[in-house]
Amino acid sequence: MAGPAPGRRLVALALVVALAAGLPAARAGQAPRPAERGPPVRLFTEEELARYSGEEEDEPIYMAVKGVVFDVTSGKEFYGRGAPYNALTGKDSTRGVAKMSLDPADLTHDTTGLTAEELESLDDVFTRVYKAKYPIVGYTARRILNEDGSPNLDFKPEDQPHFDIKDEF
Repeated sequence: MAGPAPGRRLVALALVVALAAGLPAARAGQAPRPAERGPPVRLFTEEELARYSGEEEDEPIYMAVKGVVFDVTSGKEFYGRGAPYNALTGKDSTRGVAKMSLDPADLTHDTTGLTAEELESLDDVFTRVYKAKYPIVGYTARRILNEDGSPNLDFKPEDQPHFDIKDEF
């Protein structure tokens, strides 16, 4: 399988630089400060999350990464209607964030087949950009529910990779 086209790599690099530009500088060895909390969190179905894609001028803009829904409205110049990264909004774009891709095929929650480097990049951007800069407003239903809508009894927050129950609940 061929790697991403050079143009996509450039777009991906621009995404990371643009997202990180607004972050406060962290001291060496110091974890970034989590974003301030907004309203209580809720569970979003795919249809509900799609309503917050930045298309409606007066609505908040949400996107999910790793099943965590962030309010990215403060980054409207990046995520709003017609903005460079609007394609990431209104859905769980975990794969796109991991691959630094805006390809429609990558705008999904599915991480199957990602390389170790892509997974490391995902964790880094998730922590240093999204958790550090944007309030968590909810979680995707897929993270906590089975396909039929019943509770996923095997879901244990403390067993999720890189899941910090103190920060996320």
